[in-house]
Amino acid sequence: MKPSFQALRSSQRGLSFISLVLVSVLIVFVMVVMAQVVPTAIEYTAAKKAIERAKVGSTVLEIQQIFDRAAAIDDISSIAGKDLDIRKVGEKVVVGFAYSREIHLVGPAYLVMKYSAQTN
Repeated sequence: MKPSFQALRSSQRGLSFISLVLVSVLIVFVMVVMAQVVPTAIEYTAAKKAIERAKVGSTVLEIQQIFDRAAAIDDISSIAGKDLDIRKVGEKVVVGFAYSREIHLVGPAYLVMKYSAQTN
């Protein structure tokens, strides 16, 4: 017995053209957003390393200058030495920062990322 045309038609699987276009648009959108998020994450990591290097300074001004030099090398533009939270806890110097980055998505929608870190 030969299977009917209807039976063959219902057993086919796969994406329709519209589904393919929608999936492609979604993948492109995610890639565009990730292309904007990854640099902010890299900058955050560089800022964390910079405050670790800067905490060896003995004065607030010296810590800020060490951070600013590291920021110039590592291309950190979201914060500067003057934005650091520098305090003394016991005998240790604790250096920290907090900032947020906004990425425009579409229309009134933004992706807001809040970054913060401090030394031990």
